Amino acid sequence: MAITLQAGDKAPAFSAKNEKGETVSLKDFKGKKLVLYFYPKDDTPGCTAEACDLRDNYEQFLNNGYAILGVSPDGATKHQKFIAKYELPFSLLADEDHAVSIAYGTWGEKSMYGKKYMGILRTTFIINEKGIIEKVIEKVDTKKHAAQIMK
Repeated sequence: MAITLQAGDKAPAFSAKNEKGETVSLKDFKGKKLVLYFYPKDDTPGCTAEACDLRDNYEQFLNNGYAILGVSPDGATKHQKFIAKYELPFSLLADEDHAVSIAYGTWGEKSMYGKKYMGILRTTFIINEKGIIEKVIEKVDTKKHAAQIMK
């Protein structure tokens, strides 16, 4: 499975629980710009670098009218620990059944050390106020992701 959504497409509707057990939906962001980023796992080197880069540039995102939402297959408890450890100012969705990642085409086959497995394809979607995808970033630079989004 590959990412087939592209700029100009309507963002797929979603609902999932965040780290507090609250249901978060795409419609909650109507009238706002949303950075929806999919990442494989809390507290791993690449995912931590990506989350911290977004955290460090959070004020710039807010000043430009963006909300940020991370999505991974980790559960709410793991997300709570990750948020607390790195003082992340944005919510993380617990996509344990992969429904959101499947809707966005980010759940797919990966390969490590010659072994194939299913997992999150690290991807970011920039969604405008009307729910239309403005940009898809498939080659994420985890250490400079905010700059990729803002350009």
